[in-house]
Amino acid sequence: MTIYELVVCIAAGLGAGLGTGFAGLSAAAVIGPMLIAFLGVDAYAAVGIALASDVLASTASAITYGRNKNLDIRHGLIMMASVLFFTMLSSWVSSYFPSTTIGAFSTFMTFLTGVKFLVRPVLTTKEAMDNISRTRRIVQSIFSGAVIGCICGFVGAGGGMMMLLILTSVLGYELKTAVGTSVFIMAFTALTGAVSHFAIAGVAHWGYLIVCVVSTLVFAEVGARIANRSTPKVLNRSTGLLLTVIGLAIIIVTYLPKF
Repeated sequence: MTIYELVVCIAAGLGAGLGTGFAGLSAAAVIGPMLIAFLGVDAYAAVGIALASDVLASTASAITYGRNKNLDIRHGLIMMASVLFFTMLSSWVSSYFPSTTIGAFSTFMTFLTGVKFLVRPVLTTKEAMDNISRTRRIVQSIFSGAVIGCICGFVGAGGGMMMLLILTSVLGYELKTAVGTSVFIMAFTALTGAVSHFAIAGVAHWGYLIVCVVSTLVFAEVGARIANRSTPKVLNRSTGLLLTVIGLAIIIVTYLPKF
């Protein structure tokens, strides 16, 4: 591996790790586009590396959020089951439709979600969360998981940002708990995706995989620790700024060479 390749992989891990630990961003939204744009990695292989990086990063972040009591495991498991079921179902259904490419969905969702947190910050408290009945929360979790799963299954993107957006805007989660629950769910969905990718195509770039996994894990832990120590106001602004910058950077990297 050359120094250039090493720097690109570490930079990808830095962006993906901070995005995961701080804002619940899927590593696939950062690592995939960077490996494709800068190193010419095949798209399928790049997604596999990104998903593998997401597994440990999301797991470590979820543990940190859980230790700080910012994780809703009970309803997270319900939503995760719904997401996985409807992702598989919609993937099967989409195989009967003409192929469409909506690869920009996740990138623009990241950018727009960042702007949303800057313009309309999430100021919900844990006390307000507790006022929602358990039955209503379960129904909302199943329905929201179905929506996210269908989007992931049909367009193959948007899971991380869609979960964060729905957890805060629809289910009324406090931001830290929303991020913690989001990365908890992503740890399982990323594992499922990574195993599927490598079982089908194997691992084409072991060097890229190892560096991306390690760097994403390290920076995800850093991001998660900072986020759990931040005030709601600072966390909203920082999350919004981070997502906006990452989304804009990926848009530039992905589409600027085409002009």
